[in-house]
Amino acid sequence: MAVKTAEQRRLRRRRRVRAKVRGSAERPRLALFRSNRGLYAQLIDDDRGHTIAQASWNEAELRELGASERPRRAGELIAERAKRAGVEACVFDRGGYRFHGQVAALAEGAREGGLRF
Repeated sequence: MAVKTAEQRRLRRRRRVRAKVRGSAERPRLALFRSNRGLYAQLIDDDRGHTIAQASWNEAELRELGASERPRRAGELIAERAKRAGVEACVFDRGGYRFHGQVAALAEGAREGGLRF
């Protein structure tokens, strides 16, 4: 039995979650990706294969914020953009990451912005 790396374990969790979570036009999937450089979130309609709205840490208005405030503000930003696109509810896809820290802060910011999970 081979030892799996942390990335391989995360991808396995991601596939397991993705098998159960599916976005539609009425309730798109809020997909999350974390890298060493930042946090990225997209609202995806899986039926059509289109991205409805997106937000990332690398945007100009988020760059000047502190590391603890960025994910919350990114969540609020994606909620604003979702409202403009006519979306009020979504399904949260944490991408295999633990619901803790930055992931939880982004979800909390999106809820404060008006998105329902």
